[in-house]
Amino acid sequence: MTTVPASGDRMHALLTDGTTVCVRAAGSDDHDAVLRLYSDMSDENLRLRFFSVSRRSAEQAAARVGNSTDAGYRAFVAEYDGQVIGIAEYQVEGEERAGSADMALAVGDAWHHRGVGTLLLEHLVSAARAQGVTSFSADALAENREMLKVFTDLGLRTVRQFSGPEIRCLIPLADTEHYRVRVEGRGQTADVASLTPLLRPKSVVVVGAGRKPGSVGRAVLHNLSTGGFTGRLLAVNPTASVVLGVHAYPSVGALPLVPDLAVIAVPAPDVPAAAEECGKFGVRALLVVSAGLDADQAEALLAAGRHHGMRLVGPNCLGLASTEETVRLDATFAATHPQPGTAGVAVQSGGVGIALLSGLERLGIGVSDFVSLGDKYDVSGNDLLQWWESDGRTDLALLHLESFGNPRAFSRTARRVTRRLPILTVDAGRTEAGRRAAASHTAGAATTTMTRRALFTQAGITATRTVPELLETAALLHSQPLPTGSRVVVVTNAGGAGVLAADACAEAGLSLPPLSPALIDDLLGILPRGATAGNPVDAGAAVTEEQLRSCVDRLADHDGVDAVLVALVPTAVATATGDDLVRSLTHAPDRRSRTVAAVLLDQETTVRLLPSDTGHVPAYADPQAAARALAHAAERARWLARPPGTVPALDGIDTQRAHQVVAAFLADNPDGGWLDPRACAELLGCYGIPQSPWAWAESEDEAVLAADRLKGPDGLVVLKAHWPGLVHKTVQHAVHLDLRGDAQVRAAYQDFHVRFSPMLAGAVVQPLAPRGIELFAGVVQDEVFGPLVLFGLGGTATDVLDDHAARLAPLTDLDVHDLVTAPRCAPLLFGRDGTGPVDLEKVEQLLLRLSRMAGDLPQLAEADLNPVLARPDLVTALDARIRLLPRRAHDPYLRRLR
Repeated sequence: MTTVPASGDRMHALLTDGTTVCVRAAGSDDHDAVLRLYSDMSDENLRLRFFSVSRRSAEQAAARVGNSTDAGYRAFVAEYDGQVIGIAEYQVEGEERAGSADMALAVGDAWHHRGVGTLLLEHLVSAARAQGVTSFSADALAENREMLKVFTDLGLRTVRQFSGPEIRCLIPLADTEHYRVRVEGRGQTADVASLTPLLRPKSVVVVGAGRKPGSVGRAVLHNLSTGGFTGRLLAVNPTASVVLGVHAYPSVGALPLVPDLAVIAVPAPDVPAAAEECGKFGVRALLVVSAGLDADQAEALLAAGRHHGMRLVGPNCLGLASTEETVRLDATFAATHPQPGTAGVAVQSGGVGIALLSGLERLGIGVSDFVSLGDKYDVSGNDLLQWWESDGRTDLALLHLESFGNPRAFSRTARRVTRRLPILTVDAGRTEAGRRAAASHTAGAATTTMTRRALFTQAGITATRTVPELLETAALLHSQPLPTGSRVVVVTNAGGAGVLAADACAEAGLSLPPLSPALIDDLLGILPRGATAGNPVDAGAAVTEEQLRSCVDRLADHDGVDAVLVALVPTAVATATGDDLVRSLTHAPDRRSRTVAAVLLDQETTVRLLPSDTGHVPAYADPQAAARALAHAAERARWLARPPGTVPALDGIDTQRAHQVVAAFLADNPDGGWLDPRACAELLGCYGIPQSPWAWAESEDEAVLAADRLKGPDGLVVLKAHWPGLVHKTVQHAVHLDLRGDAQVRAAYQDFHVRFSPMLAGAVVQPLAPRGIELFAGVVQDEVFGPLVLFGLGGTATDVLDDHAARLAPLTDLDVHDLVTAPRCAPLLFGRDGTGPVDLEKVEQLLLRLSRMAGDLPQLAEADLNPVLARPDLVTALDARIRLLPRRAHDPYLRRLR
């Protein structure tokens, strides 16, 4: 493997055509490589870059890369196969133009029109923002239309200033939604191109196709051969010329053609060498089903994939399949071939994959693509969502993901994709024992389950608890129109079955509204004597097929009904058999406009799809399963009906000062820690987060003076002790309430001094707060998911009551509304306890400002505002704790491979 000298952090990314390149910061050892880039450029391209055909300008540019020690200079290079193919650089300008930088870009002649320059600019923009640069300026000849188009298409606003044959482009670097959308669009194009050799290969080789029955490689080769693969199929076996009727060759290098996809099924120690051989031969994608790789073998496998530009699925996976007619690819070792259809399936667990394929086959739902991701070194669920979004075939995505490489990028992709097709997942990993070890209320409340649920909720993903529940929900979403709301009418031929169905719907959060008098009269005119038309509608044991069909049709056409759930049991009284009654659901002249599902209590299978004249009707053995599926469908409909939401603009934000506060603290505390009350208040003040008036006191006299200045109309104050590392003041009995007069203030401070010296650093003095609702608000910085904003009931019982909700930052206007209304205590905020409603707008503002602070400051490990006092006229933090850690900024939306 070629060794490439690296001067900075290396990351790999995809070009427009799916080619993998390395992007890294340039450094002092890159002079020769950059000079070679310029030397290989044509005179015309050199002239367009340097406005002159002189090679002297190129030498000076290369020297600047090799010799620059200026902190205001940054450069990134793109490499392919160890060669620099492009460079982008900027130089921060003088103080008179603070925040601006001159930028330049050059791409090798052979790499034009493949997205190299745009990719480099995206990385340059990200680095510049982190350094505080707010705009780029770049000069180009007016005739250099290609470069001007690169600037225009970037997604940032470009202002052009003309000066003779030259144009100066001014590019503000604001992180706008438009820019992110453009970056995502380019990423999707590149992603889909890179996955084509993997999911639509024209030739496949199985490396490790054994002659011995029972070997994994032989099983994969068998499925490829018997599954009808339309391309060229080859095998690698050092001792056999034919395996299962397929021509075999002793090595990859001996193959008669370069295959698109190589399936590696060799022992773990041999995997890295096999991958490297495939890369050198020009293979474009790898599927590694081998398991048991150690850390060194894993690193070598991924390095081979990255260096040779091969997308990788696995290792330790079941394989992948595509039922597309033009490819018919089954590169799995599953017992049966997947049936063709429109459901895309991606799983990390092979066992879960087999269960999903088996369940979908029982339902008659075929798959478009099946990918077992295994240990997920490279290709992820995010990649596959983008593939299915654009394949023109997939209309349902089923995911089982145990981990997330870049949850924020996944969330943005899922928010976009789920507006076109449902995304269902099994919420794996809910039973992690205990909570994260952390000191504050915020970190203790932020469980892994809560974080994942926030991701799924905000992204519009339908999260189920089990594989059977996922299949039950998939059956409904695949076969029925979405309900327009949560209003369900239960129809039954047996009262007890109706009660069970109604209870299940109520427990699932669905509503069972009373029927209007006109609708009741209408139904009673259809149903047999003795029927009752409440909700449930008890049609009676003697109901006929035609009567039941008419009843369901009337309900499905009524504006006050969103879904109809029909619960049936076989009876000896009915003139219609059980099959006749089921036919009343499936034999309808027209497709019903409302969601219709059935509960058949005597059904052996948990769920099946009943063929109907206009499609299918899902039938469940358990009312709870049917109700869960309906609830998931109603929630999806509600999510789709809402606009995407926007992140509100906030006034009174001083980001520059906030960074200064953080930098000063970390300079004195390199390992991080808790801010003292003064620094904490200053940082909150940078974001306009309201705080109760307070003063800092380091002696009895200072405390008395502060108390006299801050006391309210009742003359009462509060004293809170502080020392480094103190988090839970109540637990330490470090708070004195209801202090009146100098004597009580002095006595309280003396008590702190006696009990807490020499730790005591001082005390916070505050006026006693008026009565109101005590809330809790906080942020915790999850190293995988990013900032998580929490909200709920506060005060000393916040941990015991555990009434919290969470959303991932940045919060949109809709996210913050959901966050405020999600906890069980939410009715208190609306005045349900008899008091007036609190100022909800100020509550939302506080949460939005916390979200903004967490997004601006990656060093913010956690912030804990408890309690937050909420009243009709006031929302303010009475106590706050903030912990910082030395962390670098990480751009979650920057295009790069895992």
